[in-house]
Amino acid sequence: MRDWKTGAGTRRVAGSALAALLAAGCASQPNRVADPRDPLEPYNRAVYRFNSDFDKAFMRPLAKGYKAITPEVVDRGITNVFDNIDDVTSLANNILQFKMSRAANDIGRLIVNSTLGVLGFMDVATNLGLPSYKEDFGQTLGYWGLPPGAYFMLPIFGPSNLRDTVGFAGDLVTDPFFSIETGKIYWGFATLRIVDFRADRLGAGEVLEDAAPDPYVFLRDAYLQRRRNLVYDGNPPESEDQGDIWADVEFSGGARPAPGGRAGSKPPASTKPGETPLGLGSHGD
Repeated sequence: MRDWKTGAGTRRVAGSALAALLAAGCASQPNRVADPRDPLEPYNRAVYRFNSDFDKAFMRPLAKGYKAITPEVVDRGITNVFDNIDDVTSLANNILQFKMSRAANDIGRLIVNSTLGVLGFMDVATNLGLPSYKEDFGQTLGYWGLPPGAYFMLPIFGPSNLRDTVGFAGDLVTDPFFSIETGKIYWGFATLRIVDFRADRLGAGEVLEDAAPDPYVFLRDAYLQRRRNLVYDGNPPESEDQGDIWADVEFSGGARPAPGGRAGSKPPASTKPGETPLGLGSHGD
């Protein structure tokens, strides 16, 4: 009986906290014109504030400490190791999108960097002319015609949309670290990966806060534009109607081309999926 009451009390507290977040978001934006891509803006702004506070209190100091004690060559090598692991997910998604030349490129990168590059510590493949094409499951879902849905801010992980949030689960399953059964080892690698990611983007977050009149809007627009570009390999078609988030805003005039008929095939300027100016700005990286 005590357990039931405790569970009910916990649910009431959680519900009250969520209601407070939504109320705070609504109160802070009384006169804003709603962006049709962001129908959850009050909730998203509340989560954005939580993420910013969490970052300032924990992640930024931790990243600065990591940067201070880690030699630059080691820091770069750790980043390369995780980039090499990301090529496994990229390989799976290039196959699902029938981009076989890119899939072969990913295989080549994995072989070269895992051997000559000492488990990916050195990015030998790029120097040999094998570029990094990072594809994720959110991009694969977009390739096959699934609309992005509403913009959605994830706690800790940052900006997303409904499609990319679903794709995030696929990214986890194909991540080799996800199969590690020893919890301490898994969480050790996961923590190192997050801290290394944040440390590599210390400057970007500070520039965003100083330069953007509304960092939330800047981050949202940058994320949505970047994800659209990534789905179309850097060549998105012009869209006549960006208004309806449930009609696929990524396709012009509502006409959806066949998956193999998208315009262009050159890689985007930056090949890291979902990366945004803030260090914790994306789960897709």
